[in-house]
Amino acid sequence: MIASLCALVTAVHLVSGTCDCGYSIQSPEDEGVLVFMDRLETDFGQLQNISQSHDWVAQEFTVSAEDGRGNYSKAFEPTNVVIQATHAQNNPSQGNGVELRVSSTISNDAIPGSEIDTTRLDLHWGSFRAGIKLTYVKGTCAAFFWYFNDTQEIDIEFLSQEFDHGRGVYPANLVVQSRSSMEAGYDASKTGNFKRVDLDFDPTESFHEYRFDYIPGHVLFYADSKLLAQMNGSDMPTSGGHLILQHWSNGNPLWSGGPPTKDATITVSYVEAYFNSSDPKRQSYLQQQCGLSTERASVCTIQNVTNATSHSGDMPHDSDDNDQSDAAVAELSLLGGLGLGLLVLFL
Repeated sequence: MIASLCALVTAVHLVSGTCDCGYSIQSPEDEGVLVFMDRLETDFGQLQNISQSHDWVAQEFTVSAEDGRGNYSKAFEPTNVVIQATHAQNNPSQGNGVELRVSSTISNDAIPGSEIDTTRLDLHWGSFRAGIKLTYVKGTCAAFFWYFNDTQEIDIEFLSQEFDHGRGVYPANLVVQSRSSMEAGYDASKTGNFKRVDLDFDPTESFHEYRFDYIPGHVLFYADSKLLAQMNGSDMPTSGGHLILQHWSNGNPLWSGGPPTKDATITVSYVEAYFNSSDPKRQSYLQQQCGLSTERASVCTIQNVTNATSHSGDMPHDSDDNDQSDAAVAELSLLGGLGLGLLVLFL
């Protein structure tokens, strides 16, 4: 049994449509399903500007070359965050969404990049997914990650200089930063919590879903619902945090490479996050909503995605904190009929 989980043995419906009591995924130990009470969903293609989103904020800050261990500073600029909603009509594989750009024009010894963060900082145990099309331009780092602080961080990072189109090699760098990695100079490879895994597709041709599940003592990484790696143990995070989508370069030949010789862009079509809040008031509110549900204890299973280009997901352009009903869901039988336990993650 996964540590720190509470088994709920009452009869609970797994249904489609009404998700007042949360969202479920299969336990990695196949002992039942894990249920998360909260969600954050964004279809970026439905926005006209990132400033319209109440879930995401474009960031503006600079990391010096020294602090970033690079040859140049990193300048994150909101002007490099652009919503593109017109591509899909002419070229579905290019798709629409939010474009995160790294500029090839160096200004004041800084390479301009881009970052958007969730406004919520209480994303705790959960399953976090993003549909992303990566750049073929060499010399940048694209990242989808969860962050609390420098010793509690979960990263999926892509270094475009590592992509070898001729050989069909496309690595994903999977990282959990911890106190142990801090003591090793933020080199997670010295702690066993760094893995470089080759993808079995070209991530620059079309959208694919990248996902990590963060549960007590475990972090699992996926691409298009295929398990890439699992990390376990006391170095795994324990706090609530927030999501970050980032695209940057600082000229470090050992990591991002670059600067890119021309502007480089990644596109994020959607983010879906199903999680439990670290805020006790939010927890209490959602539990009350579940208790008031006309569909007693209704839980929706989270859809697995194998092709993010064709993933439509019936999601809003932004999450509504009071709306629990329109996630992409599929129907399952009653838990009682399956004989499964429902595992609900609490603090």
